[in-house]
Amino acid sequence: MSTTPEIPELPRALRAPEPVIVVGMVAWVVATIVVAVTDLGGDRTLQICLVGLAVGLLGTTIVLVQRAGVRRGDRGAQEGLD
Repeated sequence: MSTTPEIPELPRALRAPEPVIVVGMVAWVVATIVVAVTDLGGDRTLQICLVGLAVGLLGTTIVLVQRAGVRRGDRGAQEGLD
């Protein structure tokens, strides 16, 4: 009779998406400013930086909407975002 040990839950600090979001957005902002000021890269470099910022904003919006859904108790909301 084998019993699998219970896996402990990760601490909140290791599950939090905020640090990753902030670091990613800051990196895209810095890259966008550097590319805009110095004209580094090819023809589409500034466009790529702006798309990176847009994707970061979209991801942030999704996380915030899901977190609000968890607080409201929506059935379709992801769990563990509280």
